[in-house]
Amino acid sequence: MKKIAFILLPAAAFALSSCENPADNSTAAKVSEAKEVAEGDVTGQKWVFTEDSNITFVGSKVTGSHSGGFKDISGYFHVEGETLATSGHQVVIDMKSTWSDDDDLTAHLKAPDFFDVEKYPNSTFTATGLTEKSGSKGETHVLTGNFEFHGVTKSLDIPVTVQQSADEITIKADFFINRFDFNVKYPGETDDLIREEVVIRFDLKAQPES
Repeated sequence: MKKIAFILLPAAAFALSSCENPADNSTAAKVSEAKEVAEGDVTGQKWVFTEDSNITFVGSKVTGSHSGGFKDISGYFHVEGETLATSGHQVVIDMKSTWSDDDDLTAHLKAPDFFDVEKYPNSTFTATGLTEKSGSKGETHVLTGNFEFHGVTKSLDIPVTVQQSADEITIKADFFINRFDFNVKYPGETDDLIREEVVIRFDLKAQPES
């Protein structure tokens, strides 16, 4: 009996660890109806993303998780004087550049069950506000903006960390959204259901436009 218990304990520990939800270690983005984007109010100097900017994600199901991201992203920030402007920031994601840690999964993510990249080739985040606010994980601001994804547009409040020097601005975030909010509802297998929460991480770096 002791021998059997000794064998089963590691298996049970593995099962428990594989079932953990990555979102438990992240922060929920506040989701609300899309906000009006004021035109003509953007001021300051335009800073464009550098090539080492990145956006990644983690999705999970009962048996484990998968990571992925996007190879082709572009965008810009606006700077007023020595500070990041409260608006005038945009991120554009080429959804056809989606990648993951499994080739078959990558193909499935691009298909209609998930991102449907032929119908929705781009996703955009357009900032509508930036507020100084300390977060539980050292975040310095809350970035608010309209996220257009999979044919749905919602406003997100995202806790971010802003770092700025004379020649580079970096905005980092680690948050999660509910994919059902954006009409991505593929459930997965009956005995291996896909969770609704998707963790998104970004590390966006920008330099003055030449």
